[in-house]
Amino acid sequence: MKRYSLYNVGISLALLLLVSSCQAQKQIITPANKNATTETRLLLQNLKILAKKGVMFGHQDALAYGVTWRYEEGRSDIKDVVGDYPAVYGWDLGGMEHNEVNDIDGVPFSKTKKWITEIYDRGGISTFSWHMDNPLTAGDSWDVKPNSLSSILPGGNKHELYKKWLDNAANFLADLKGSDGKMVPILYRPFHELTGTWFWWCQNVASPADFKAIWKFTFDYLVKEKKLNHLLFVYNTADFQSIEAFEEYYPGDNYVDLVSYDKYANQGGKTLTEWVNDCRKQLEIMTQFADKHNKVIAIAEIGYEQIPKPTFWTQSLQKITNGFPVSFVLVWRNHGWQEQEKKMHYYAPYAGHPSNPDFQKYYDHTNTFFQKDLSKLKIYSELLKQ
Repeated sequence: MKRYSLYNVGISLALLLLVSSCQAQKQIITPANKNATTETRLLLQNLKILAKKGVMFGHQDALAYGVTWRYEEGRSDIKDVVGDYPAVYGWDLGGMEHNEVNDIDGVPFSKTKKWITEIYDRGGISTFSWHMDNPLTAGDSWDVKPNSLSSILPGGNKHELYKKWLDNAANFLADLKGSDGKMVPILYRPFHELTGTWFWWCQNVASPADFKAIWKFTFDYLVKEKKLNHLLFVYNTADFQSIEAFEEYYPGDNYVDLVSYDKYANQGGKTLTEWVNDCRKQLEIMTQFADKHNKVIAIAEIGYEQIPKPTFWTQSLQKITNGFPVSFVLVWRNHGWQEQEKKMHYYAPYAGHPSNPDFQKYYDHTNTFFQKDLSKLKIYSELLKQ
């Protein structure tokens, strides 16, 4: 049985804000949206506190499908292996721009909405990325035609179209409620992996000024116009080698709640050891940045496709986050067989996988948190013991 080392205490956020010592003040973190809901404020504060104790484990599309199954009620590959769900659940808004019934990976939005309610009710966390189609070309996210991002800026010829796409997403996000009727706090990660070269919003086709401008417009539109007070905004990069590179496109503290990066193993010809070292170097940079700006940090996407190293979880993933205040790591989806690429595509263990014994050790560690931990901690209603 997993040993729990954290317990909730009934201290209200209002009481915490009255604490005047310098040390206590450094622990306070408030959302960029000053009108954020109570649950959203508590979530952000608790993410920062919990990150000092350990790291939450997340999985993309965890409840929708696994390597060998689709849409089975109450199932997840993670649960099949350790008897527990992940703490963080990743989803995507791709397709929402066209009011599609399913997202970019074929998951019905109606099912996603139902799952998000269930996740919130048991104390889990949901996060959304958006593989948005290219508004300039009508191509997909990977269509990197120059000036695509600038076309959706105010005054751009696709600005009104972009607003309609945001309206579609806002209508969906505004309907994400728990059984208690409250809005479900969402970690929203727009324009992800911006330091890459593969999306139409990436640095190779978008200037820092344009990126900051569209981020600020998006924030203001969703928060001030659409009154979505349950969103926490997640700034997300791919690789970077310096704090200057990490913050070059950063839109400012008043528009960001969490900072993060995405990084996958077996890319660029590097060994697994080199990859682990690179991840730690980038975490060191990001931690310095987060300390300076009072932000929470995360690894929003990570993993090793097909998990060919049986001890990946304790000897690689855990080594990456050791010593850093990482709120969560999220491995990508367990799609299974990809017909187009003629290969298996998965990043989390599933029943019968060789890495399962090591994943059990990872799960059993007192510094890794899954759904049962968050259910005990009541992350939306109380402050955790510091």
